[in-house]
Amino acid sequence: MTAKPLVGIITNETVGFNGRQIAHSTGKRYVDSVMQFAGVMPILIPTCITTQDVGALLDHLDGIVLTGGRANVEPQHYGGAAFPADEPIDPDRDKIVLDLIPACVKRQMPIFGICRGIQEINVSFGGSLFYRVHQQAGMDDHRMPQNEDAAVEEIFRPRHPIHFTKNSQLRDLVDAETFVVNSLHGQGIKDLAPGLTVDAYSDDRVIEAISIDDYQSFGIGIQWHAEFHPERAENLLNKRLFEEFGKACLAYQRGHNES
Repeated sequence: MTAKPLVGIITNETVGFNGRQIAHSTGKRYVDSVMQFAGVMPILIPTCITTQDVGALLDHLDGIVLTGGRANVEPQHYGGAAFPADEPIDPDRDKIVLDLIPACVKRQMPIFGICRGIQEINVSFGGSLFYRVHQQAGMDDHRMPQNEDAAVEEIFRPRHPIHFTKNSQLRDLVDAETFVVNSLHGQGIKDLAPGLTVDAYSDDRVIEAISIDDYQSFGIGIQWHAEFHPERAENLLNKRLFEEFGKACLAYQRGHNES
């Protein structure tokens, strides 16, 4: 029996046990969604790997998932203003992901960017980010509820519509002009990089989905969290995205095995 496609899920550097332990981790929902709806075998990619290791790693993978994370992409990577001193950062993730994405693109490997992941794709192609979307004139607050006691269901509930562009790949997945998604981000795309196309906007014109131009595989980034309950009818688009990503990973695996 042919093995399932092997997909790498990028991790974040997190601190636990009151600062006594640093870990490489990601949310269980990403792993569960990739397994259940993409039908692949996931492995976690620690951000401590070196640039020299990227090629050897990708030789064994059939796709990449760029997850969300508490830390934002640091501004020196896109010519932005310096962060405040208390801003969470993850320098190792910044470095390895900005090396990883071009290497994946060169191979035409499936790439699925979620929340921070869409921002990383844009930055890797030469685009820029808003530090805080809600501080921009005419733009809404896209952050999670600021109430510390907010329940998980409230944090991840669908909050606003997105509008698909004319030739959006996402429109075809749900046969609709709009869809309602959740929203948990502070940063957002400012200047779209060359080589990328917008697939969806929010009402206030925040870029909500992008795709890589002329890509031979799945190359999509989304600003919302598709990993939260893709099985629910209200989240059909999220389920379909994972399914299409899985199909692309299987096609890549087959092509890789035949070459």
